[in-house]
Amino acid sequence: MASLPFRTTLALAILHVSLGGCSTSTGPAVPSEPRVSELPPPPIPADNPSTPEKIALGKQLFFDKRLSGDGSASCETCHVREKGWTDGQVLSVRPGGVRNTRHSPTLYNVAYLKTWYWDGRAPTLERQVAAAWAVQMNADVAKVTPTIAAVPGYREQFQKVFGGPPTPANIPMALAAYLHTLNSGDSPWDRYEKGQRSAVSADAIEGYALFTGKGRCVVCHTPPVYTDSLFHNVGLELGKATPDPGRFNVSKEAKDRSAFKTPTLRSVAISQPYFHDGSVATLEEAVRYMASGGKADPNKDPLLTPTGLTEREIGKIAAFLRALTSTEPVVKPTLP
Repeated sequence: MASLPFRTTLALAILHVSLGGCSTSTGPAVPSEPRVSELPPPPIPADNPSTPEKIALGKQLFFDKRLSGDGSASCETCHVREKGWTDGQVLSVRPGGVRNTRHSPTLYNVAYLKTWYWDGRAPTLERQVAAAWAVQMNADVAKVTPTIAAVPGYREQFQKVFGGPPTPANIPMALAAYLHTLNSGDSPWDRYEKGQRSAVSADAIEGYALFTGKGRCVVCHTPPVYTDSLFHNVGLELGKATPDPGRFNVSKEAKDRSAFKTPTLRSVAISQPYFHDGSVATLEEAVRYMASGGKADPNKDPLLTPTGLTEREIGKIAAFLRALTSTEPVVKPTLP
């Protein structure tokens, strides 16, 4: 299934609600085609095609602490499957003791994004991985790469996959190939849209109606990935001693000051705390904040206005969001 344009997807989502997305006297209705949440095949970059061998190699590297500067952390340290590929921390501490300035984002469905990092400064996933390896993992890649190359099992795999030894360029390529597989597309809501009437609760179905209707959440959190991949100021930096410039650091446009990328809501129920600064602890609190219209930042996105949602309705939306949680297991690899 091809990815649908935003306006088409939004219209279909609203049409779904109007045609019976809520419960009836005979039980929850099963959505008719098209299934707006169904993920298309992930786009694969032409300059980094995927193979099973490259994915397997990238998976080993993802879990290998030898990739970090002092050998104390792997990619998984800040991106844990059971925590929605985040780490449950407000702000993570890098090897070496430096605290990150932004919350660790989820890795779910990163293959579908258009830019990476909260401010979108990385134009490709491979470049994001390379930057995170050097900065978040505090690695001198010129020194760490020989460590990886000294492992016979890695040397053999890199020779097979890339035709040569590990390099600072092909290590991120292997990691990105693995990250392309971390897709959250088999949630209860996905199964409900495919016709499994008992997959979700009546509260979740009502929550979807509110999500696409009164709450207007769908305007920025667009199916199937539940993000518009754009940048919005939602007011969270207002009042801070040193506000985070956000997207402004990249674009240098005033409209982007303290604007951050819309996060995916897939598996959001297990990736708390929330927002770019990790300042909101619970799912209901996050929905409540957005429903309130946010803080009165003069540069706040005009799309964010009070919705008038009641506490009961906030709970219904949270129930829908919990229905977007995938639970596929991840078997950690044996490292060479």
